[in-house]
Amino acid sequence: MSVPAGEATEWKKYDTYYIAVDPNQDDKATEIKLLSFKRPHMRAFHFSWMCFFTAFFIWFAIAPLLPEVKISLGLTKQQIWTSNICSVAGTIFMRFVNGPLCDKYGARILMGVVLAAASIPCALTGLVQTSAQLCTLRFFIGLGGSTFVMCQYWTSRMFTKEVAGTANAIVGGWGNLGGGVTQLVMGSMLFPLFKSAGMSAEKAWRTVCIVPAVVGFCMGIITIKNSDDAPKGQYSEMKKHGTMAEVSAAASFRTGAMNVNTWLLFVQYACCFGVELTMNNAAATYFRVKFDLTTEKAAAIASLFGWMNLFARGVGGYLSDKSNAKMGMRGRLAFQTLCLVMEGVMVYIFANSNSLGFAIFLMVIFSSFVQAAEGSTYGIVPYVNPPATGSISGIVGAGGNTGAVCFGLGFRNLETMQAFYLMATCIVVSGVLSLFIFIKGHAGLIAGKDSPEVIAAYKKSSVSAGQTLEIPEVDAAAAAKLQGSSTKTAPIYIEEEEA
Repeated sequence: MSVPAGEATEWKKYDTYYIAVDPNQDDKATEIKLLSFKRPHMRAFHFSWMCFFTAFFIWFAIAPLLPEVKISLGLTKQQIWTSNICSVAGTIFMRFVNGPLCDKYGARILMGVVLAAASIPCALTGLVQTSAQLCTLRFFIGLGGSTFVMCQYWTSRMFTKEVAGTANAIVGGWGNLGGGVTQLVMGSMLFPLFKSAGMSAEKAWRTVCIVPAVVGFCMGIITIKNSDDAPKGQYSEMKKHGTMAEVSAAASFRTGAMNVNTWLLFVQYACCFGVELTMNNAAATYFRVKFDLTTEKAAAIASLFGWMNLFARGVGGYLSDKSNAKMGMRGRLAFQTLCLVMEGVMVYIFANSNSLGFAIFLMVIFSSFVQAAEGSTYGIVPYVNPPATGSISGIVGAGGNTGAVCFGLGFRNLETMQAFYLMATCIVVSGVLSLFIFIKGHAGLIAGKDSPEVIAAYKKSSVSAGQTLEIPEVDAAAAAKLQGSSTKTAPIYIEEEEA
């Protein structure tokens, strides 16, 4: 069933939509139809998670095979962890850059280009001969991890803030699932398959990374040609027809970076997604060494951490939305704090487990809280300063990789138990930072109160037309800055301009 695309007062690519939309929020969808693949909303939704999933397939293709790489190249524990750090450090800068670029150019093209580009060094994995070459290669492969910014921006661009927490969490979670699937596919399926074809263990790991490289390159091209930047069409066409004004990437970044809430969420995301990236690199080796398992078995067990993304991150975003419906932003912050504190506690317990079965069980629970915290974080991001959502999403996303670098240094230089204790302590402390998150117009965790408009919004009360309720008045000024000196008179895609 098609839904009218609103009054035809401006150019838009689609006359009707096959999903309910809010004309006052730039035709963003107010619902999620998981079984639909129709353009523009649900097509972008599914390409978001599929591309991020593929990025993980490229990014961590070598991770479950590192024990074999260590033997072949004669590497030390410190050298392996240096390569792990390089793999997550490479994407930090790109996440900062991609945020404002999304505000200016949209997510579609950036997603496809970065994914295809990261596939090239992935295909060259088999050529490495030294520790330095391994680190360099993993650094450039890691640039593909910046697709997370496009993944989260794209759904924020397609869905209203009332359901953005759930939408962002689902695509982020299903994308992160690639980390678990990669452990299983590369370590427990393709690697033994290549060996069964007559290859030695060394030749098998040197050859197998061609598979994710081909998949990633093809997915990048398909994405560019078969999806849309926004509900009303491609950014280039919207600008050409005056539907959207030019946006300054630099101004967008400044706006996002000057908000203290952005950096508090940066730290909190470092302590959930940063932990996930660390476990993606460390889990297979940890189980192989501590419990004396084969590479194939250790990879299969390690994959369970990533498999929790199938539901846990989505549940985190969904419960964040539900908490918002009951208590507004205070509900989101309370749920965020709960997830982080429980995550830290579970790390302490996991680190002290000496039983394989109990360790696996604890890892599953620990992972569930990690993913839920990630979903909860990006349930808050769209509210911080909507005109600069791309930049804020990029900065917060970079926090995840920054956390992975810091925790990676801990595992590189400390005994494993000490590294786990350090990580757990940082996670618990990050949960306390929710006390200091104050978004204008919204209540904090223990202080402040919601504006009447915000209360009406989260209680689904009727409000005046043309107003995006969650956006405080100050953001109108931010939107004006983002337009710069543009001479276009059509309203920019940022909704509060129409208020």
